[in-house]
Amino acid sequence: MSQPAAPSSSPPPAPPPLEGGKLILATIAVALATFMNVLDSSIANVAIPTISGNLGVSVDEGTWVITVFAAANAVSIPLTGWLTQRFGQVRLFVASILAFVVASWLCGVAPTLPILLVARVLQGAVAGPLIPLSQAILLGSWPRDKSATALAFWAMTTTVGPIAGPALGGWITDSYNWSWIFYINIPVGIFAASVTWSIYRHRESATRKPPIDVVGLGLLIAWVASLQILLDKGKDLDWFASPVIVTLGVTALVSFAFFLVWELTAEHPIVDLRLFKQRNFLGGTIAISVAYGVFFGNLVLLPQWMQEYLNYRSVDAGLVTAPLGIFALLLSPVVGRILPRTDARMIATAAFVLFAVVFFMRSKYVIEIDTWHLVLPTLLQGVPMALFFVPLTAIILAGQPSQRIPAAAGLSNFVRVFCGAVGTSIATSAWNNRTILHHARLTEQASVNNPVFTQSIAQTQAALHLSEPSAHALFDFQLSTQAAMMGLNDIFYISAIIFLAIIPLIWITKSTKGSGGGGAAGAH
Repeated sequence: MSQPAAPSSSPPPAPPPLEGGKLILATIAVALATFMNVLDSSIANVAIPTISGNLGVSVDEGTWVITVFAAANAVSIPLTGWLTQRFGQVRLFVASILAFVVASWLCGVAPTLPILLVARVLQGAVAGPLIPLSQAILLGSWPRDKSATALAFWAMTTTVGPIAGPALGGWITDSYNWSWIFYINIPVGIFAASVTWSIYRHRESATRKPPIDVVGLGLLIAWVASLQILLDKGKDLDWFASPVIVTLGVTALVSFAFFLVWELTAEHPIVDLRLFKQRNFLGGTIAISVAYGVFFGNLVLLPQWMQEYLNYRSVDAGLVTAPLGIFALLLSPVVGRILPRTDARMIATAAFVLFAVVFFMRSKYVIEIDTWHLVLPTLLQGVPMALFFVPLTAIILAGQPSQRIPAAAGLSNFVRVFCGAVGTSIATSAWNNRTILHHARLTEQASVNNPVFTQSIAQTQAALHLSEPSAHALFDFQLSTQAAMMGLNDIFYISAIIFLAIIPLIWITKSTKGSGGGGAAGAH
């Protein structure tokens, strides 16, 4: 994947940028394909209880609907560069969209859980190239000095999708049938594929046929799939107390070690790890991935806490998180306009500082919090979201020639998505552990030998006309609610510290100021 073309021939010149209405229509089509993919990664989350009930399985079994999609998607994303070389950007992108449509239909009509899981594996696998290729295609469509604007449009879809997913999924599931969370992809995908093909079929990238790295592909599947399943199921199986988790962990560790050695020494690696030798790619990828992992982990915890302890419905919890997309949508185009004239590192630094401020605000939550004080930090978080994706993506892709953008975008997106899964697992486990710790500390004084405690129980019995066991149960519920709130505040506080701590990663990269955002450098 990292090998140059034959010495006797040089890469053909890239086609000129699109203009006018054709550029607008092409951007919408490519963005819709990306949005469809990103949305589907989160839209099924709130529908799992309904899906499980309709298919006659437990909720624990139903969560495999999410797990298998994430694992298949994680494996296929880093293959984008290699697949692009063999089939071309446009053909691969359109084929991925159409295959995603077919897989979505199969998910919707699945009568049993095993059939649904097979369809979700297919859906996740064919979705892998969509996000990296959408970046590459958009950068090739816009003039070089407008590449930051192209990345801004791309960022709008990738930020809004995970936010809209839970709310949209909850509304569809409550109002219609869970199958429609998959059926909605069909018209969107057909439109995106037809428009993309009509505009781009004569703008295909050069192709060649590098040998298939069978060993590298097998090792990639082994470590990514085993680690993804470990992260998704670790909490349910009590982590390394389970032989299944131990086996998955050993498999992931050993296969990853062999994967690194093999890919760094293979003549035709299936994943171009040599990209990490570039300062901008290394620093930008680590920064955006760690930040996304922290952000996404908290994005999962917040609605879960609202549903479990504040009695919010799933659709209402989704609506509380939805304002995150307001400023992200409004400001992303503005960032695209100012980025070519500004050091991307300054904008990304401002984003991380603002993220820290938002999480410090959330670390002050109390049980009696009203909806407005839940919405306010979420609304404000849209500002750093707009300042987050575009500059760091520009840094990552800075100076990459057009033929290497799919590989660079694929690898960086793989690391980012994978860190999202890691962040979610760490956040949920840390919240559980901190809640248990606070619960233990709060119950230290809850003893029949403590006159203050016994007096409180007696007052509760008298005021609410409860029996002593009921009063104790109420006390324990209130104490558990308080412990969960304190544990969540700890996660928010630590998240703020992490955002400040990773700022130096941004500054090991080189400035992209004046390069049109950097993403299209060398692409035209």
